[in-house]
Amino acid sequence: MKWKRDRGSPLIAIVGPCASGKTTLVDELRAQGFDARQIVQEHSYVPAMWAKITKPDLLIYLDASYETCTRRKNLDWTPAEYQVQIERLSHAREHCNLYIDTEDSSPEEIAGITLEFLNSRD
Repeated sequence: MKWKRDRGSPLIAIVGPCASGKTTLVDELRAQGFDARQIVQEHSYVPAMWAKITKPDLLIYLDASYETCTRRKNLDWTPAEYQVQIERLSHAREHCNLYIDTEDSSPEEIAGITLEFLNSRD
């Protein structure tokens, strides 16, 4: 049995730096019937905010470089500001169930990796 919301789907939290692909992945997972939420941990000084507020069953960490994130959303930020986000995300990265480097992957590939992981956990 594959996890689906109507069959006791786990609560899935998605974290990562700005423009790493969180919103796109959450939208796709929800379209597939999963209970997924984007956690804006990169904006919080509370290291385990993702765990305290959402209490997810599974945590997925999406990663991308400063250059890629900047290009994806035409962000006006500095490498130092990006590094602050990475530091704020370190606890989540250490505790994630699935880590995906989105650098050279399409949204479809990232969704495929995630769905394969979720469906393997039956």
